[in-house]
Amino acid sequence: MRAVVVQKFGGPEALELREVPDPVPGPGEVVIAVEAAGVNRADVLARAGRYHRAGPPPLRLGLEGAGTVTAVADGVSDVAVGQRVVATGATNAPGFYAERVAVPAAAVVAVPDDVPLTAAAALPTAGLSAWYTLHRLADLRRGETVLIHAGASGVGSLAVQIAADLGATVIATAGSESKREWVGSLGAEHVLDSRELSGEERVERIRELTDGRGVQVALDLVGGDAFSESLRGLARNGRVVAMANVALQPSTIDTRDFYTKNARIHGFQITGLIEDGYDPREDLAELLSRVARGSLTVPIDATFDLGEAPAAHTHLEQRANLGKTVLTVREA
Repeated sequence: MRAVVVQKFGGPEALELREVPDPVPGPGEVVIAVEAAGVNRADVLARAGRYHRAGPPPLRLGLEGAGTVTAVADGVSDVAVGQRVVATGATNAPGFYAERVAVPAAAVVAVPDDVPLTAAAALPTAGLSAWYTLHRLADLRRGETVLIHAGASGVGSLAVQIAADLGATVIATAGSESKREWVGSLGAEHVLDSRELSGEERVERIRELTDGRGVQVALDLVGGDAFSESLRGLARNGRVVAMANVALQPSTIDTRDFYTKNARIHGFQITGLIEDGYDPREDLAELLSRVARGSLTVPIDATFDLGEAPAAHTHLEQRANLGKTVLTVREA
């Protein structure tokens, strides 16, 4: 079968389409014929050797994917051959940039018939990150105001919808006028310019929009200066969740920006949470049911064939995406 392999860390050209052995299900595993795989910034960082959870090359990338079960190990009774499923895992295993992949049956969730597999494949990493941070870590409540950095990103576009559905007022940031308009259409009441406005100007605008109180919750999907902006724009007893550093820059903060507010600061990474024992299946099934009934949309900006993985990574690195980017897999 074909799979995308990283033999040596580097740019998008490091993604090589190669013939590799077909997977065989081990104890408690199933094999999935992959139809689509989500492309995430963690994949981009892993390919470049900048992701702390990725091991050394050779690497098989792909945190999430969806397809049809083609084989099950003896003793697996809750997953059947022919079933449409989605699964998520750790960075270097199982690797959904491939035609087939073996995964633990315990990591598999059935996909409703009316949910496209491309949408299902794009949901786990971004959807679970948005859902878990807003519902569990930040405990966002109806009537509160939330700041979501990078509202046009995969996580951001889903977080905007989930927060608006909770009854929160959403303030988001985005870099271009077209992105700001799009994020507004997802449910953000205010979308601030992340390119032309300075950090201080954005903080001042947040205070104006909240009558000087600040936001109760901030999701930092950017890192660098965005983290300190979140703290400065926070209300008393507010909560900040830091879940990314695509800026690839350290955050310089003043403790006076948060200790005087009795603020809470949370760090979050979905792969680490799963490795620590979090079972995402119930939450993922809930997200899929929302997609099925139309209350949640999985925005897919662009799809690329498996052999076009380098172009997909370039698309993401250029921050050209509105929502998620997906690889579609067609067996040779």
